[in-house]
Formats: sequence, C-alpha cells, structure tokens
Amino acid sequence: MLLPTLTPDAPDLADAITVGDDRLSREDLVGAATAVAERIAGARVLAVHARPTTDTVLAIVGCLIAGVAAVPVPPDSGAREIEHILTDSGAQAWLGSAPDDPTLPVIPVRRYARSWHRHPEPPGAATALVLYTSGTTGLPKGVPITRSAIAAGVDALGDAWQWTADDVLAHGLPLFHVHGLILGMLGPLRRGGRLIHTVRPTGESYAAAIDRGATMYFGVPTVWTRVGTDPSAARRLASARLLVSGSAPLPVPVFDTIRELTGHQIVERYGMTETMITVSTRVDGERRPGWVGVPLAGVETRLREGDADLPHDGESVGDLHVRGPMMSSGYLNQPEKTAESWLADGFFATGDVAVIDRDGMHRIVGRRATDLIKSGGFRIGAGEIETVLLGHPAVDEVAVIGLPDDDLGQRIVAYVVGERVPDAELVDHVTTQLSHHKRPREIRHVDALPRNAMGKVQKKLLD
Repeated sequence: MLLPTLTPDAPDLADAITVGDDRLSREDLVGAATAVAERIAGARVLAVHARPTTDTVLAIVGCLIAGVAAVPVPPDSGAREIEHILTDSGAQAWLGSAPDDPTLPVIPVRRYARSWHRHPEPPGAATALVLYTSGTTGLPKGVPITRSAIAAGVDALGDAWQWTADDVLAHGLPLFHVHGLILGMLGPLRRGGRLIHTVRPTGESYAAAIDRGATMYFGVPTVWTRVGTDPSAARRLASARLLVSGSAPLPVPVFDTIRELTGHQIVERYGMTETMITVSTRVDGERRPGWVGVPLAGVETRLREGDADLPHDGESVGDLHVRGPMMSSGYLNQPEKTAESWLADGFFATGDVAVIDRDGMHRIVGRRATDLIKSGGFRIGAGEIETVLLGHPAVDEVAVIGLPDDDLGQRIVAYVVGERVPDAELVDHVTTQLSHHKRPREIRHVDALPRNAMGKVQKKLLD
C-alpha cells in the first residue's frame, strides 16, 4: 500500500500534518481526504493549485485514495504556463482553490467533511502524480510518476537515512516538486512519522519547529545559506537527527558553516523530476562536502563519453546515466524527447556530467549544456571552479560558464556576487587549488545571479 498510515490499524497522531498553525490529526486527514475521494470518484486527472495549505494536502491525498492522477500546479505560474499544464495533462477540473478566472470547473475541498468509506488500492503502475519540470529550456514537460515509483523512492531513502515513524520532518519547501511534495509530504505519510510544514523556509521557522519535536529537516542550498546567517536559530537545530539538502549543489562553505553552528554534517542527495532521488549520502556513510553520495538500493549508475564507459577513478568527467525502480518511464505526450533521454537498456541520460570515485561516491559537475566546459582540449567541470571561488571570503555567490573563444574553443568566465576585489586575486585563488588550465580567464562582477523558483541558477541567461 502506498500510504500505510491511512489504514485503520495505523496509530493515531494528534498532529500528523501541520502547515503553519493549521493541524490535521491522522483521523482528520483520513476522514477529510476520503471525503475528497468520494467527491472526485470517476475523474481521471485533476489540477491542484499547490499552495502550502492543508487544503493542498487533502487534495493530493484524496486523489491518491481515489486513484485519480493529481497535477500540482505552482501557484506563481503565469497564465501561459498554467494553460499549457492544464491542456497537456488533460486536467478536467481544479481540486481545491484555483487561480483567478479559472478556465476549468472548481471542485471545493471541504475541510470538515468526513467519510470512512474504504477504497480499493489502485495498481502500482497507476499514475499518482504528473509533475512538470521547471521549463528552463521552453514550456515545462509533464512527468507521470506511478505509485510504485513513489513507494520505491521513499523506501530507498528510508534505508539510506534510517527514516522511521519516530521521525518528525520539518521543511518549508513548495508542494509541487519532488523535494517538497513527494519526499516532504508523502514521505512522512509512508514512513509513518509527522510533518511540520513551516510555510516559509527561514532560520526562525526552522528553529521554532524544534519545539514541536522536529528531528529531520529538508532544505535547498539557499535555505541552508539563510539558516547559516542566523547563528542563534542554526544552533537550535543541533538537537535534530538529520539535516538534508538537495535540488541544487550545496556550496562547501555553507556545509562548513552549518557544521560549525549545529554540529551536523548535512546529508546531500541527487535526483531529478524524471528519476526522483537516485544517489544520496548515507547516514551510516561518509559525508563529503561537494559530493552527493552513493547509489540508493536498487539503483545503478554509469559514466559515459559517447558509447564508452568511463572509469570510476574520481577524476574522469562523463555523462551520468541512472537506472532504478523510482524512475518515471517518459515524458507526457512527447515520445521524441522521451526517446532522447530514456535509453533502450533502461538507463536514463540525466544531462548532467559527473565524477564517480572508486568507493562509488558521486560528484555532480553540472549540466552538460552549461557546466561542461571544453577549453584548450580539456574537459572541465564548472562546479569545481565554483566551489573553490566560494571559498574566497569576498565571494557570496558565483556561476562559472564557458563562452566561445577563437583560441581555446571556450574560455572560462566567472560571474561573481560579493565584495569587489581585484580579478587577479580571485584567479590566483583558483590556481592555488586547481590545475592552471581551470583558472577563469575573465571575472564579471554582478549584483545577483538569475535563479528559478527552486533556487537553481539559470546559466542560459548569462552571456
């Protein structure tokens, strides 16, 4: 069963789900979500305006009970993006709240309605969610995710993180992506523990969750950066069991700051909408700053250059392919793009370039399209240069790209946010730690880096 905590014999929890100050006991959750399932019986696909509220929780869980595919729509989406998502997914109505001037019918979520009707468990191959990618290269692509994929992904993380029903997860992440929705909401419901959604991911709200019993925290790197700038709040997280970062690379200086303030070495993991989480640091394993861990149970990875496998020697940079039971099987309505990424042997070509060492530890260099720089005959990962530059006290943020160069093929250019110091000082800082050919040929000082809703730098907007 996908959500065993919804069975009658599961232990009652007085506050199974807390969103801000709104609380749902297990009885509230089961009764109200089952009432939602009664209202939507017979539907195929419903859109959910995924604001951080208990209504969103009830809408998603109601769909899971009824066997209806839910399409979480980011609440800050523009009209063009919303229309694309609704049309592409085939959504028949909005469930719960809806944007202004909705073009589809709206089915309300009745917070205090109750039903105790038992619904048969849908098959594992049934689509549970259709998540849409961030759309950095065009309109977002729909990714259908099955019930069995969600179960496999959460259980593999349960093994790696020793995640049990005794854990209380706290986070303030969006409820329309893998991180905040599948891991952050469905994870506690499957593992049997409680969820505290802080609505806003601030140091203050994360610290306050300690008083409610939080033992685990999820955050993206920008969240952990904010926590690190609030030392009094950060120190209160020392009593937690586990701090996890994902959705973008965690800068090594942020890892070090959190370790100094909390005593915790942040667990890093790697995944995508298309694959969910496939690689992670283990609780009982090494936590190496700048590295995202080893394959989860049931997952295989490989490095490729063309059709050739590359060695796992900690140095070779190659295209990362993954294969595992938590993966989606393709993009919705896009067979050509599916064929480009889902390979005939079952591996998924992530589009990321990585390094794997002899112990199976993975370091993500970045996206092939923007982070693999070919300069002077060398294959260079932008990520390692960024990590070194972030170690300079004058650098707050940095993005490294390769720009066309008549002599080198591509020249390394670093966009730097922070205190302005002489360019030569930053270049020398890199050459003291990396090979000479990896030094930036140009430093560009900027006020901010372009980022998407999940905090990922959009390098395609840099030139």
